[in-house]
Amino acid sequence: MSIDSGTRRRLMLGFLSGWVSKLGTSIIQFVQVPFFLHFWPETLFGEWLIVTSIPTYLSFSNIGFGNVAGNKMNMLAAQDDREGALRVFQSTWWLIVGLLAISGSVGAALIYLLPVSEKLRLHAISPADTRWILVYLGFSILLGQLETLLQSAYRAVGRYPYGSFVKSSISLVSFACMLIPVGLGYGPRATALVYAAANVAGTILLIVLVRRDIPWIRYGWSHASMDEVRSLVVPAIAFMGFPIGISLNLTGTLLAVGYALGPTAVVVFSTARTVSRVALQMVQMVNSTFEPEFSKSFAQGNAGLIRSLHRRACQSALLLAAVVVAGMIALGPWFLTHWTSGHVPPSRPLLSLLLLVVVLFSLWSTSSTVMTATNNHQKLAGVYLAATGVTVGITWLAAQHYGLYGAAASLLISELLMNLYVLPESLKLAHDTLPEFLRSLLTVPPALHPQALLRRLRRSKPALES
Repeated sequence: MSIDSGTRRRLMLGFLSGWVSKLGTSIIQFVQVPFFLHFWPETLFGEWLIVTSIPTYLSFSNIGFGNVAGNKMNMLAAQDDREGALRVFQSTWWLIVGLLAISGSVGAALIYLLPVSEKLRLHAISPADTRWILVYLGFSILLGQLETLLQSAYRAVGRYPYGSFVKSSISLVSFACMLIPVGLGYGPRATALVYAAANVAGTILLIVLVRRDIPWIRYGWSHASMDEVRSLVVPAIAFMGFPIGISLNLTGTLLAVGYALGPTAVVVFSTARTVSRVALQMVQMVNSTFEPEFSKSFAQGNAGLIRSLHRRACQSALLLAAVVVAGMIALGPWFLTHWTSGHVPPSRPLLSLLLLVVVLFSLWSTSSTVMTATNNHQKLAGVYLAATGVTVGITWLAAQHYGLYGAAASLLISELLMNLYVLPESLKLAHDTLPEFLRSLLTVPPALHPQALLRRLRRSKPALES
């Protein structure tokens, strides 16, 4: 089944919005390293990366309710059930608020009671500053958990490209604000405070925009329902495996490298992985663009469209990953040298290993969107959590014995395991077979055939004056 024109239009707008979003993310990643290294010593920057990775674990506090509720809102809206979508929105809003209050209180107590600086082996950042950094960033991350639900409201009305654009703009402005104290000579504590304040302001702005742009979204509790909450509990708890797995994959392996090799090695490893993750950002752009369409077609029972979307999504992700990976292998070492002004030594073998991780990631992560978009992800989350958990331990061992090359190679383990599990499961949901799916990856979509492009060009020509 071919993809209809309305769906193609939304996908195109989603891609354009995704490009803007990923451009903002890339700017943040590429500007951060040389800027911080220009004003701060390498040791201080390495410890900053370690400390700022800790608050990300607070993102687990909503237990995935925002994501799961967003999928359900999208499916209900596709069936013209706005009242049901509002019921999901209000129920999830108050549930997340309650969970954030609890997790914030527990987190504050742990920060106060535990010798965090000593446990992280910090020397350049004082114990008092470490605690305040965790408090500032933790509060902004907790409040930001509502953003997932707010963005889902835009998905439910087919405006997910706009929601993504607003979110990426907020992130870019917050990052720009963070650079101000660094450039003025302030330390990590002041930098964290400014960054947190900017993020909180961005969240409040998004709350106002959603109410203005979507009239049927109303804040309050008149439509909230405990029955609705209970229906989301199982998939929401399962969804928590994804942010935990991502943090294990990113911050967990970073901490493992730090424990095995020290903060200087963390800077080298983190910088090389940032370059390699340019391709990963492109893949995630494909995933976020296709996800709302998977939810909508599933709610409408359109199996043929699900199959077509799945094939085109995987094809697009692999193509983007291949192009970016080829470019990074050729230009990555040169870019690293100039990007960091020689502070971080380039290593083509290290970068190549990390880019191979991205290629393996691209197929299974895009294919799994069929499951996550339709709330059929319970087992998937468990498999991902187990795979990344094992990888962190292996990363620590590999780094001790084989240095950074061993740490990079260990990341391949979770990607291989996920591919073996995800593809068969996604093909079942898409009513597809492996041979047909693999054949479709090498087939040019009908809309991109030369004849179709030529017909479209002819239709777009203005009529000749008589």
